[in-house]
Amino acid sequence: MESVGLHVVPASSADLAELAGVAARTFPLACPPSASAENVAAFVAENLSATRFADYLADPDRVVLIARDDTRILGYAMLIRGVPDDDDVQQAVSPRPAIELSKMYVLPESHGTGASPALMTEALTLARDTGYRCVWLGVNQENRRAQRFYAKHGFAVTGTKTFRLGDGVENDFVMVCPL
Repeated sequence: MESVGLHVVPASSADLAELAGVAARTFPLACPPSASAENVAAFVAENLSATRFADYLADPDRVVLIARDDTRILGYAMLIRGVPDDDDVQQAVSPRPAIELSKMYVLPESHGTGASPALMTEALTLARDTGYRCVWLGVNQENRRAQRFYAKHGFAVTGTKTFRLGDGVENDFVMVCPL
């Protein structure tokens, strides 16, 4: 399935409502089956609303990219400059400066259109062109499909960390792609 007119661009305020809708649809797909619907819904409400995306767009330490075709947003990625003050992540991400690929999701009906590789290529190019030595991410340890995709793009597991999802705690791999 090939998407006509696929392109990756920075998100704008005009994209906020649609972007929040895409985020609300795609985030649950990356969660493990053990994650409760309540915890997933709480995360979406707190972190993936149009208001939160407006905050992300205004944050100079974040970049939000969208993959779109001629009619709609197919997926998005968010980069966050730096490494948090988390001991596990600090140990797992040694090349500096580093940038996090915090979110990268594509609508399920858009899998196979080239949107995911296009988002990844743009994210890695942006990181390399702005002087970062690596891109890092956290991915749920049960999300094998995402792990294979990241490995295909040069990421390798370098450690583990936890991820708070509502009142639950999930276990993630930390993966790093040297640039």
